[in-house]
Amino acid sequence: MDEHPNVVAVRDLMDAFDAMDVERIRAGLADDVTWHMIGGKTTEGIEALESMMTPMAEDFSISADVHDIVGNDEHVVALVNATARSGDEEFRYRTAEILHVKDGKITERWAFSDDTEAINRFFAQFS
Repeated sequence: MDEHPNVVAVRDLMDAFDAMDVERIRAGLADDVTWHMIGGKTTEGIEALESMMTPMAEDFSISADVHDIVGNDEHVVALVNATARSGDEEFRYRTAEILHVKDGKITERWAFSDDTEAINRFFAQFS
């Protein structure tokens, strides 16, 4: 059975983040994307999202081991075991990624985690 096209779009975006491939990340996001950070602020638009993520670019990586992913014509939910690395520091966490997808592009994203406080502490170094 083939995966729903929106599931494929989200898998492609996660692979792009794993590879830190900015061109593929941009290609997978709508220009007016709304990105809700775990326990943090909401960023509107691809340019603002890119500016917010730029401080992470040097000596940073994040990988997503997808536990399960389901989707339909409007939504995709991915259960993910994530690993973020910055320098010698490594941080592992679990997250549920909820995404709206339209015309093959992510238009809105929320994420919920098993330890929001720890995520906010780790990612605070980039703000």
